[in-house]
Amino acid sequence: MIGVRIHLGVDANSQGTRLDRWLTDALAEQGVDASRTQVQEWIRKGLVNGNRLKLHPSDPVMAAESYEVSIPTPEPVELQGDPVPFQRVYEDEHVVVVNKPRGVVVHPAVGHDRGTLVNGLIFQGVSLSPLGGVLRPGVVHRIDKDTSGLLILAKTDEAYHGLAEQFREHTVRRRYQAIVHGVVSHDLGTVDGPIGRDPVHRKKMAVTERGKPAVTHFTVIERFLTYTWLDLQLETGRTHQIRVHMAFSGHPVAGDPVYGPRHTLSIVGQALHAATLGFRHPVGGEELYFTAPLPDDMERLLQELRL
Repeated sequence: MIGVRIHLGVDANSQGTRLDRWLTDALAEQGVDASRTQVQEWIRKGLVNGNRLKLHPSDPVMAAESYEVSIPTPEPVELQGDPVPFQRVYEDEHVVVVNKPRGVVVHPAVGHDRGTLVNGLIFQGVSLSPLGGVLRPGVVHRIDKDTSGLLILAKTDEAYHGLAEQFREHTVRRRYQAIVHGVVSHDLGTVDGPIGRDPVHRKKMAVTERGKPAVTHFTVIERFLTYTWLDLQLETGRTHQIRVHMAFSGHPVAGDPVYGPRHTLSIVGQALHAATLGFRHPVGGEELYFTAPLPDDMERLLQELRL
C-alpha cells in the first residue's frame, strides 16, 4: 500500500550523480530516512517514476529532470526498550531533558532499531509524544551519535508543538564546547556560511551558496600548543553545523572522522559536547536552563594538552 508520494527535481549541481544516491539525499532533505539499499529496492519495484520509461539505480540524473517516489506504508513498528546509559537531568509531565553520552544514537532508523536513546527512555518507562513519528517519538531536535550532551524530548503533544515552534524561531539557547585543531587567534568570532549538501560528497554537508543560512558564534576558553578549547553558540541549527563551520574556518573539531584530519587526539568521535540548553517551558511558560559538565574523555584530553 502506498503511503505518500513525493515529487523531487534535479538541480544543476547534482547532474551526473547516480539515481539511487541522489534520491537518498533528496529524500533525506524532505525528512524521509531511507537507506540507499531501500531506495534501490523502490526503483526496482517501479515505485520511482521519472523522465525515462525504465529506471535503474545506477542511472545518472540530469539537470531539470523530475522524479516521483511512491513510498510504501511502513510495516507497523513497536519500539522495544533497551538498557541504554544516559542521565535524566530534568523531567515533568510534559518534557524530559537528558544528558546523552557519546556513541549513542538519538532515535531508531531503518536498519538501526535498537540501542538508541529513545529505546533507553522506553526501557525506563518514559512515555513520549507520538508526533515525532513512529521511529522518532518526542524528538524535536537531535545531536550526532558521537556528540555528547543535552537534549530535550516531548512527552505530550502540546509540548511537542511548543518546542518545535521555539526551534523554528531559533529561540532555544544552545551552547557547545569543543576542542579544535590549531590555535584560534581571535578571542571572539562568528562563522556565517550557508550549509547544504556537499555537491561532490553527497553524504557530507558543506558551506555552499545553495545552502540554508547558518551562523555559529565562538569564544576561546583556552589555547594550547596546537589545539584550542572553544565555547560555541548556535544561532541556527543545521545538520552538522558546528563541525562544518569549524572545518570551513580551518579549525576542524578534534576527532571528527568526517570533517577533520586523519591524525588527531585520542578520542572516539568528535570532541564536541552540548553543554547548555535553555528554553521556555512549552506549557507552563517558565524559562528553564540546564548545564552538563564535560564528559570524562574530553576532560582527559584537556589535562593531556596542558602537560
